[in-house]
Amino acid sequence: MNRFASYAGLGMCLMLLLPVALVAGCGSSSSSSSTTTTLSSSPNPSAAGQSVTFTATVTSSSGTPSGSVAFKDGTTAIGSGTLNASGVATFSTSALSLGVHSVTAVYAGDGGHNASTSSAVSQVVPGAGGGVGGAGHGPAPVNLGTAANYAILSKAGITNVPTSAITGNLGVSPIAASAITGLALTLDASGQFSTSPQVTGQVFAADYAAPTPANLTTAVSDMQAAYTNAAGRTLPDFTELGAGNIGGLILPAGLYKWGTGVTIPTSVTLTGGANDVWIFQIAQGLTQSSGTQVILTGGAQAQNVVWQVGGAVTVGTTAHLEGRVLSQTAITLNTGATVNGRLLAQTAVTLAGNTIVQK
Repeated sequence: MNRFASYAGLGMCLMLLLPVALVAGCGSSSSSSSTTTTLSSSPNPSAAGQSVTFTATVTSSSGTPSGSVAFKDGTTAIGSGTLNASGVATFSTSALSLGVHSVTAVYAGDGGHNASTSSAVSQVVPGAGGGVGGAGHGPAPVNLGTAANYAILSKAGITNVPTSAITGNLGVSPIAASAITGLALTLDASGQFSTSPQVTGQVFAADYAAPTPANLTTAVSDMQAAYTNAAGRTLPDFTELGAGNIGGLILPAGLYKWGTGVTIPTSVTLTGGANDVWIFQIAQGLTQSSGTQVILTGGAQAQNVVWQVGGAVTVGTTAHLEGRVLSQTAITLNTGATVNGRLLAQTAVTLAGNTIVQK
């Protein structure tokens, strides 16, 4: 009986210990360490067809993670890699198309480390060309000639509903100064230009004293030549993008072409460096909705953005536009709209309490 009692006691002990061991085992699995995944790419930006290497680094406060990393462009898997002894995995590809790619690295985890996903890296693949002086990306800049002396240049007049704030010169030709309204002009004693409390600069018209008429004739000719130059660029990098709706997009430097009009119903971002160039060839009109913005990031500059528009340009109430507008017809800024750039119209320009800064 003593032996039986001993065996029984041992059995009870094992039964009591077994659940504890199982629970301990479960606890070991649930105590996996958290991880952090970071991602970088090189080169960025990259040319079309150029090999880009993505490097994922997975770290943890408890040992070095092992296992695999998936690389995704948005929700699409584009490749994978295995972590080395330092917790680093790489993937290279030369198959990225033109545009901006939102790439993430997704670590799957291992027996002792939890899964994690990196923040997205925006891999930029701009259009062909060297931008400004071969130092950037995208097409060569559009030369405005002497039209560059004006923030606003119009052949048919400038109408303003006060009060606007314009930094830069204004000019109208071949029409006379009477086609400029709402700016409270004061003719200078020289007779060559006027001033306005709403303009930080000078205002010129075709009926002012010499040499203003000749200067304006040349400027208007240069404006039209710049429009023709921008419209005549060939081999676009992007054609009919978004079926004409570019709202919400992130656009790298390049030559863009539409056979229709273009709308900006939500804000659009142009991302690139200080020497990158964007040319938007738009066969019909350009309409930017109220309250939206054209946003420049990465050092992009308004003077390197050209909107060549065959139809009318309309910028909505309180909207913000970046770039130089070359319109074959009219440009209208609704109340409170702002522009960093220039408004160069082959017909009329209409303003309503706007802020325009020449770029």
